[in-house]
Amino acid sequence: MDQTFASSGTGPGIDTAAVAALADESLDWRFKALPPAAWGLSVRDYLATGPALADLGTPLLTLDAGALDHNLRTMAAWCADAGLALAPHGKTTMAPALWQAQLAAGSHGITLANLPQIRVARAFGVQRVLLANTLLDPAGLGWLAGELAADPSFAFTSWVDSTASVRLMDDALRAAGAERPVEVLVELGGPGGRTGVRTVDEAVEVAAAVLRAPTLRLAGIGGYEGALAHDASADGLTAVRTYLRSLAELHGRLASAYPDGSAPVVTAGGSAYFDLVAEELGALPDAFVVLRSGAYIAHDDGFYRGISPLARGAGAAAGAGAGAVPLRSALHGWARVVSRPEPQLALLDAGKRDLPFDEGLPEPQLVRGGAELTGTSARITALNDQHAFLRDAGDLAPVGAVLRLGVSHPCTAFDKWTLIPVLDDASAAEPKVTGLVRTFF
Repeated sequence: MDQTFASSGTGPGIDTAAVAALADESLDWRFKALPPAAWGLSVRDYLATGPALADLGTPLLTLDAGALDHNLRTMAAWCADAGLALAPHGKTTMAPALWQAQLAAGSHGITLANLPQIRVARAFGVQRVLLANTLLDPAGLGWLAGELAADPSFAFTSWVDSTASVRLMDDALRAAGAERPVEVLVELGGPGGRTGVRTVDEAVEVAAAVLRAPTLRLAGIGGYEGALAHDASADGLTAVRTYLRSLAELHGRLASAYPDGSAPVVTAGGSAYFDLVAEELGALPDAFVVLRSGAYIAHDDGFYRGISPLARGAGAAAGAGAGAVPLRSALHGWARVVSRPEPQLALLDAGKRDLPFDEGLPEPQLVRGGAELTGTSARITALNDQHAFLRDAGDLAPVGAVLRLGVSHPCTAFDKWTLIPVLDDASAAEPKVTGLVRTFF
């Protein structure tokens, strides 16, 4: 029987052999995180040499093994306590090894954002994919139709937000000779938001168009509340709640529309407001409610540190016992002082090409083997393509010193690195490299 996205499925949800084969990849100059000593070795053989952070150059981005494990367990426990499924947004990391860890921790599937990302997922045998977007590319739809026909265990669903997108999808799938209908979720947006119809009435019209399209199957509804607010202020939280209540209203309007009587998917929830999703949508009758939080696995020392429900003490309100346990930042940048042209100005060798900056600049935390910088006046004030401007660190950061930096927004951190070293403990005096995470952007 063909699988649907809401069905439980069996097995690990990903081709574990394909993920394991990444350890056989040969290392060379293409991976800027690694020194020439690694070139010519496989990932497995290089790790067997026992590399340490001190063996790696700068600039660098690393992951902390303990923080990754903590975040995986914390979010899994929170979702279990709240009674919600989790399909983490894989675009955050585009790292099949981390997707495998998320699935092994209990995630239902993987969310993605575009066609190239789906192709990466299928290359690694991901079995349940939620596309938080509308797929209209005819060639892409033809390829998808082939994937669905060839693999009855592959479950896929995407969004639609207009009768025009329904027509275009149906036309392309008919032309491709699609054998299995493609599951779609009607996307509800909000004023000033991103994609998605703007009213419940419009969403009902789109659902009716889906029901008339033989190549599509109405599987539920979805949307993204994070486009409607950017902070945890009273106004921001009210905007999110208002939107989620509209999504609940749409669920009620469509309750009798599903052709086979199966529980429809209702999906929302990025990494900033998943507590409100649980409160407003968690108790919907006959719904399979799916969170899509993705940044939680790495967390950060910036935007998500401040807005995550588990940081602002809001998680317990959803009835989740893990609500009091905050996530931990697993991401750190490492940069070397290469110039100190003024007493209170130092230039580091990491810039926009290496570290995220769209949701806040990196923050200096410590000098490797030296001083703590958190709590001092030291700060990063600007990034160029390849340099960071460090001010007011003074003699704490002499030329040649290597600094650990906290970063903000993991979604624009991973994409800058094809291979990311995993450290046993980024706070240790001499961190050891315990893994290498391969990304595919």
